[in-house]
Amino acid sequence: MNASRHILGLIGKNVEYSWSPFIHNTACSILGLPYVYTIFNIGSPELLADALRGARALGISGFNVTIPYKKDVVPLLDELAPEASCIQAVNTIVNRDGKLAGYNTDIEGFATPLLPYRDRLAGKPVAVFGSGGASLAAIEAFRLYFRPSAIYLFVRDLFKGLFMLEHYPFKERIAVSLLDDLRQGKNNTHEYFRNCEAVVNATPLGTKGRSDDGMQSIVPAGSNLLHSGQIVYDMVYNPIRTPLLLAAEQAGAVTVSGIEMLIGQAAGSFSLWTGSDMPVDRVRAELLRHIETSP
Repeated sequence: MNASRHILGLIGKNVEYSWSPFIHNTACSILGLPYVYTIFNIGSPELLADALRGARALGISGFNVTIPYKKDVVPLLDELAPEASCIQAVNTIVNRDGKLAGYNTDIEGFATPLLPYRDRLAGKPVAVFGSGGASLAAIEAFRLYFRPSAIYLFVRDLFKGLFMLEHYPFKERIAVSLLDDLRQGKNNTHEYFRNCEAVVNATPLGTKGRSDDGMQSIVPAGSNLLHSGQIVYDMVYNPIRTPLLLAAEQAGAVTVSGIEMLIGQAAGSFSLWTGSDMPVDRVRAELLRHIETSP
């Protein structure tokens, strides 16, 4: 008889494309740990409370949380780690005897591939696109690790962007602008953007399989906004070379793939659930091999 296995999973909406199951199941297989990771697609925020009650009842060991529920799960948890409390967004849940604790490993996971550029980023402005938990994780990572002179946040909906920052204790450091203003060159946004040392896409725009915008770049092609003096970081990881990163390559910018953040935040979650360090180099190699051979 096979030994019982602990269940882990990803909470999200329409996230069948995720590589998280491959990452965590590969790591558990390498280390011989009795865990299995799967996907839990939840159709609406109203169903989250039922899902978490079910997790308590069934003894599911933990979850990752992704778009669009990183902030919605917060009031449903029993406790929050300091970093999750600061940005009011959770990407990792640990079930300890029916008590659900929320963490945010996105912050450190986001920062890790940028650490070689720490001196370059210090004292320079940066730009972040998005008004969800992922963008706030990037903002907090910049504040904690890189000390930029300014953080410009570009959003589609100004109200949503301001609402996201409402309880962030360092919101006075963030300058919020409309994405449409950037695209039209209003309110000096072109000048601000071109002066940014780093540009981060924290939206799902450019994700493979999104029928409405899967082939679009958050920075319009031909806009001459990207240039060789920038570091362009796309949190989208499927495909690895997103429309934004392709545009950045053409402009001569340094590019950072979302695959690095995906693995970095996964390693943090993995440690919280299992108490073991993820074999990151082996997992990355297996993941890239899997991607290269997938249709």
